[in-house]
Amino acid sequence: MSRSGKVTVVGAGFYGSTTALRLAEYDIFETVVLTDILEGKPEGLALDMNQSRSIEGFETKIVGATTTAEGAGYEATANSEVVVITAGLPRKPGMSRMDLIGVNAGIVRSVAENIAKHSPNAVIIVVSNPL
Repeated sequence: MSRSGKVTVVGAGFYGSTTALRLAEYDIFETVVLTDILEGKPEGLALDMNQSRSIEGFETKIVGATTTAEGAGYEATANSEVVVITAGLPRKPGMSRMDLIGVNAGIVRSVAENIAKHSPNAVIIVVSNPL
């Protein structure tokens, strides 16, 4: 199968890491970039996922990159064709999805601004609360 291009997943929590692995398993992109603000988390997850490539039968390379709200680390996402944003605070017991709108809107805004600097033509898919 011919692979090309790059897809980025922002947010290395449960949804983000699962999305990154599934995109890699489809084997249609050359590279999947997984980012997060927790230092070392996306790199560690990418290492684990890459080690499963021969067992799971895919060749897509997975790259982990720690990023900051100020924009550090986003150069790894440069020229992405698709960006999936899963970043945001999760709901806690007793919270509604709407309780998160203010803080998660700020997170998504920051991510979108940083992505636009490096991948201005990317298709952006947002999977952050509130859905």
